[in-house]
Amino acid sequence: MFRMCWDITIGNFKLRLLEKVNVKKSVELLVDTAVITIPGAVFNKTIEVENKLKKGDAVTIKLGYNDELKEEFKGYLKDVKTDGGSIILECEDPIYLFRKSVKDEELKNAKVSSILNNVCSQIGGFSVSCDYDFSYDKFVISNATGYDVLKKIQEEASPNIYLKDNVLHVHPQYSEIFGDVVYNFKTNIEKTGTDLKYKSKDDRKLLVVVESTDKSGKTIKVEKGTTGGDKMTVKLSGVTDKASLEAKAQQVLESKVYDGYEGSIQGWLIPFVDAGYKAKIVDDDYEYKNGTYYVISVETDFSQSGGIRKITLGKRLS
Repeated sequence: MFRMCWDITIGNFKLRLLEKVNVKKSVELLVDTAVITIPGAVFNKTIEVENKLKKGDAVTIKLGYNDELKEEFKGYLKDVKTDGGSIILECEDPIYLFRKSVKDEELKNAKVSSILNNVCSQIGGFSVSCDYDFSYDKFVISNATGYDVLKKIQEEASPNIYLKDNVLHVHPQYSEIFGDVVYNFKTNIEKTGTDLKYKSKDDRKLLVVVESTDKSGKTIKVEKGTTGGDKMTVKLSGVTDKASLEAKAQQVLESKVYDGYEGSIQGWLIPFVDAGYKAKIVDDDYEYKNGTYYVISVETDFSQSGGIRKITLGKRLS
């Protein structure tokens, strides 16, 4: 029998009581988040946290069964809410540290790496590891934080951005594999929460259009893919470098057009899986569907009643 266990620390405070935890991680979003919910009162006595917790406190969440714990989240306390009779602790991964103001400026002919080196020099204490070749004709920073700059780049250029050991990493999606895991429909996939569809590449006809505007107002457009199916338009600002536009279009196309599954599966705390893992999906009844996929997001829900994960698959790797 599995006994639910946790070890959660916030600042110098260790949580003894817990209602539930939700952790969301994704290579398509700038920050990973965790929401910790604890009772607002015990035996009709209100729990006071205001004098124990403060925004910016370091947060570590470890979850597991039978005292075998795995670190699921590391970051900082962003906000404390006391609505609905519970205390809700909202947390962000270390990108939270970039929520500091940076100076207003207009950067011309700037690569992503130079923009981020500029931001890190203002925030202080961080270096940059960037192999993402994407250029802006003009990048405007106005009344923004370092977090805002990272978010704009992540949303437009779609790199995988994360902070590790005081190094800000910026790499193309799918270029890094952080681990591997195996899921089998007969052993560790819960059918109730699984929503997968298997499609061939021929059934995924897609035309990707990437548009931007130059200084004169003329639209610069790049197209990749096949007509006769869906059409997806991506609009960028301040980017007219054709190589950057083509790289963006190719990235989107490769993430959408392949032979294999799309959707998500539901599993449990074991095996551990994280965004950026490669997941081998095994179906003993339909072996032609077996394949390895890039995990783009993992959402984990944990409480005394159990732990489940929603694993969303990206493109097929093999």
